[in-house]
Amino acid sequence: MNTVVTSKEAILSASRKIATEQGLQAVNIRDVAKECNVAVGSIYNYFPSKADLLAATIEEVWKHIFHMPDNFHHMNSFVDCVSWIYESVRVGTEEYPTFFNIHSISFTSGDKERGRQIMNRYFKHIESGLLSVLKNDNNIRKNAFQGEFSQEKFVDFVFSNIITSLMKNEKSCNMLIEIISRCIY
Repeated sequence: MNTVVTSKEAILSASRKIATEQGLQAVNIRDVAKECNVAVGSIYNYFPSKADLLAATIEEVWKHIFHMPDNFHHMNSFVDCVSWIYESVRVGTEEYPTFFNIHSISFTSGDKERGRQIMNRYFKHIESGLLSVLKNDNNIRKNAFQGEFSQEKFVDFVFSNIITSLMKNEKSCNMLIEIISRCIY
């Protein structure tokens, strides 16, 4: 076994590989060390506990699933953006089949809040991007948003429906796209 300390990136890459092949519940310090071909202590240099390794792995999976292109905020069409996000996340959840369901139970009770914070950070990032694209879509009716029907609440509604559809394993978001189109165009 190679006892040379590896990099944090290599450790997270190995963790993500284990999560892809065996599921998130299979990620542990010993197996990650074996995958990296290093001593267990090398992993502890970067991650003082399994919970720390798991949190970082989950964050890596979120980054991978929700990886947005550099021009994301410059998309012209809100429905195109929603379709792109849906398809990207759907493909990501195929690569990590039980990720949405199991990531919250992968933490011990004291660390569940940490997992929730990681998830919420990525959700807010996506919602922020959606809102930016919505505000820049010149095809939206001028009077589409008024009073309680705000852009922010609409984005929250759309994103909630994206997540719900993904958890139901729906293969497309065509119904959501139709609702969006009827509401704002």
